[in-house]
Amino acid sequence: MTHHLKTFTVTMFVLAVNWQAQAQGLSFPAAPALAPVTSPAQTQADYIVAVVNSEPITNLEVYREAQREYQQLVQQRRAPPNVQALLPEVLEGLINRRAQLQMARDTGLRVDEPAIDQAEQSIALQNQIDVAELRRRVARDGMSLTQFRDQLSDQILMQRLRERDVDSRVRVTEQDIDQVLREQPAADTTADTQINLAQILVAVPESATPQQVDALKLRAQRALERARKGEDFATLAREFSDATDLASGGQLGLRSSTRYPELFVQATAPLSVGDVADLVRSPAGFHVLKVVEKIRPGLPTMAVTQSHARHILLVPSARLSEAEARSKLIEFKKQVVAGKADFATLARENSQDGSAAQGGDLGWASPGMFVPEFETTMNRLAPGEVSDPLLSRFGLHLIQLLERRKATLTPEQQREAIRAMLREKKLEETYQTWAQDVRARAYVELREPPV
Repeated sequence: MTHHLKTFTVTMFVLAVNWQAQAQGLSFPAAPALAPVTSPAQTQADYIVAVVNSEPITNLEVYREAQREYQQLVQQRRAPPNVQALLPEVLEGLINRRAQLQMARDTGLRVDEPAIDQAEQSIALQNQIDVAELRRRVARDGMSLTQFRDQLSDQILMQRLRERDVDSRVRVTEQDIDQVLREQPAADTTADTQINLAQILVAVPESATPQQVDALKLRAQRALERARKGEDFATLAREFSDATDLASGGQLGLRSSTRYPELFVQATAPLSVGDVADLVRSPAGFHVLKVVEKIRPGLPTMAVTQSHARHILLVPSARLSEAEARSKLIEFKKQVVAGKADFATLARENSQDGSAAQGGDLGWASPGMFVPEFETTMNRLAPGEVSDPLLSRFGLHLIQLLERRKATLTPEQQREAIRAMLREKKLEETYQTWAQDVRARAYVELREPPV
């Protein structure tokens, strides 16, 4: 199991700053009307729409930020009818951002060039490109390199300010976690609980004789016994089930418990993820039910999907260029897919990673244990599939997914999941209060458009 791939976290930098999202929920005076920039002439006649302490915010600055935000929302299919609808919200976000940046600088926080270089490289790696290509794309989008690096500097500064003034205030005690766990049984019975069940239906015709019913029940019992022994449920569904959901392995889908038959809810309510209920009799027949997923309102899920993968890592150097490393991994993939080479053997002979001796085996991993670029690629693979070469901050990887499984969290893992959930909630609440305070202490003058 490679130690440097796991338990590694890094701040995810993005090209567009989404400061206005941080300002949601704050209540301040209404912003003045803003005129959209629609022509070069109007661009030359740009004007100030707000002053934060002594720093101006211009109409053009707001409009450009709104355009970036609009494009993001279009990609997410959540865009409003037009860019103009975003202008007041974007202006408020820029005011908050400006006030916070001023506070950071006034209290001595600084960002040096190496930190900006590292942020730039992180973005390039996450997008599977080099820094030169990243800069070309930034220029193509109409932003100068200086503007881009200034934006990165501001993001780092904002992050450091929040870490110092907000994150440090948040504490989650063991008593907080105990309180959530005490409330957990009650949450299990609420209508908001979401469950995903898989079923095997042994249908019983309305005209079935008692002898036929007994025979069908025995068939369902055999399926139940094999499911409880751990046999693959989807395979059992294809063998035994008369239902029409065989393509999904018998899974009925994640939905509110109120959208399941009451018989199903009662039978599975006391079960954990992965458990199989006692046989359920309905007018349709006999049902074998397995709990695939259970999400309680306001609580982290107590089960996760774990992945078992192996990889080959090649580290570019003076002796091995990135292009050469990529070419070698492409050839390795061809050999494995064609059945001419064994992945584990190639890993033992070539991988420059601590897992090489184990054939590149990384063991069972829960979400968040690998760096984002590695995990994203791994999550797209089907069992047995081999990825294309992947560039991470550690080098070039070739990944093979071996298998996946659902795993119920241990009591210790459950407490850590609850701790993370509570901390995130407290962080947001603390940030909102802190941001309001910073905004209230700043001198903000809103200006109307010139006539």
